[in-house]
Amino acid sequence: MLTVIGEGLVDVVQRATGIQAHVGGSPLNVAVGLARLDHPVQFIGRYGRDAYGDSVAAHLRASSVMLPVPPDDLPTSVATARIDDDGAATYTFDLAWELPGVGDRLSFMLQGTTLLHTGSIATMLKPGAAEVLAAVEYAHPSATISFDPNCRPSIITDVDYARGQAEKFVTLSDVVKASDEDLAWLYPGEDVLDSARKWLALGGEEGPAMVVVTRGAEGPWGVCRAGEVSVPAPKVDVADTVGAGDSFMAALLSGLVDRELDGAQNRQDLRDLPVEGLAELLEHAASAAAVTVSRPGANPPTRAELHGAEKEA
Repeated sequence: MLTVIGEGLVDVVQRATGIQAHVGGSPLNVAVGLARLDHPVQFIGRYGRDAYGDSVAAHLRASSVMLPVPPDDLPTSVATARIDDDGAATYTFDLAWELPGVGDRLSFMLQGTTLLHTGSIATMLKPGAAEVLAAVEYAHPSATISFDPNCRPSIITDVDYARGQAEKFVTLSDVVKASDEDLAWLYPGEDVLDSARKWLALGGEEGPAMVVVTRGAEGPWGVCRAGEVSVPAPKVDVADTVGAGDSFMAALLSGLVDRELDGAQNRQDLRDLPVEGLAELLEHAASAAAVTVSRPGANPPTRAELHGAEKEA
């Protein structure tokens, strides 16, 4: 069982041609991405008893994501994405993040979890961020931990606070993915790749096995204990970039699970991953992101679609 903990929300996408609503949220997108790649996955997050909440639940169930947490009485969170002429998205948010009633059930819900992923708003916004950190600390002795800061400066405006929160999760993580924009915001004036290298060193021998940086059309770069590697981004016609990083994250984790590197018992094998293995994972993840950007909204590929895209590359 794989577990994703974090926010689910509705993306209201505004384009010059009109407005559309898509279910989203970075962790939720990763959960859907993992399920579409044929992994059993549960999503621990919140959504309300309202029309948007019904859409969130239906979207997750349509991809066979399990929902152990029922809806609550708060409104479902909404993100408004404005798409420019180049397909890039900028966001504003109206959201609440907490996990009412989850604390007492957390140990039960995490039984059998071999990989726990979290990130974005869930790891930054109070009061829920503390609950997410507690979940990661609880799962760490038995599960692979992955983290994507997916920073939202319009929500978390205090960069010092955000940096401190990110570093807490990086220290506890085995797999870390960040965009170049995330790292540039968290560490202004520093070289992005140097910042990623420093993250690899956080926690010493108990810290991350790999840190991956997505760089849009420039392609992803990663560093692991064995060295560094970059791979080119596939050439595609971009519809928009909504959910691209989440599809990348899901496929990266899927590749690890397919290699049976999930679970704390495989932590040393993950740390011993050769550079060639990291390159293969980056290529696989970049192919998934390319499928997603080729169509509107956060719409990650199925395993069959991803396999077809890789054959065509």
